[in-house]
Amino acid sequence: MPRSFPRDEFQGVFWATKRALAEAADEAYRAHGVRDGQQFLLRELWKEDGLAPGELARRLGLATPTVTRAAIRMEAAGLVTREPDLRDRRLVRIHLTDRGRELEVVLDAETRALSDRALAGFGEDDRAALIRALDRIRGNLGS
Repeated sequence: MPRSFPRDEFQGVFWATKRALAEAADEAYRAHGVRDGQQFLLRELWKEDGLAPGELARRLGLATPTVTRAAIRMEAAGLVTREPDLRDRRLVRIHLTDRGRELEVVLDAETRALSDRALAGFGEDDRAALIRALDRIRGNLGS
């Protein structure tokens, strides 16, 4: 019979798991010159290159200054360029460099490997149930 966890254990286990996943992801992505959180900006730019910081922020649920700071760091790392909008010089557009574009295949492989590592020993039904449960928790919390 599966062990039942008291309610007060949930947050401790959840936060420890979140931290372990974040640390493993950070290690995997840093090996390719991508700092924590930058993979999310890259994913949006892989879908649609040339977005403004405000649009990236809206899509990711972040503050625009957070995206601006990340883009400056990503530009210094050679992942993106920041260029003035051709029609509205007040706006900046963030464009992938060749290196930033090439990382899509690499980071997708890292993400798959990380998911496989995290879910080792879980069958397909258990994996699906876990994803549904996490999505339900997110919904319960209003995000």
